[in-house]
Amino acid sequence: MSTNEQSREEVEKTEKIDETSRQKIRIRLIPIWLRIVLLLFFMAIAAICGAMIGYGVLGDGKPADVFDKQTWQHVFDLVEKESEK
Repeated sequence: MSTNEQSREEVEKTEKIDETSRQKIRIRLIPIWLRIVLLLFFMAIAAICGAMIGYGVLGDGKPADVFDKQTWQHVFDLVEKESEK
């Protein structure tokens, strides 16, 4: 083997080693715990928006009435009446 071939092989070996070491190191931009918190937050926002749209737009009520305790008591009373029949 010539000196050029040996140096090429050495360079290729070091490049392969560098690639494998680079692949092992992974820095996450958003940590897993923050992903879970964001997921729960967005799920809560989606549930609130869905209730407001369902009650306000589809149910012909005021969307802000979703936050009243009396509204939910009325809904639970209606559900309990249906389950008794």
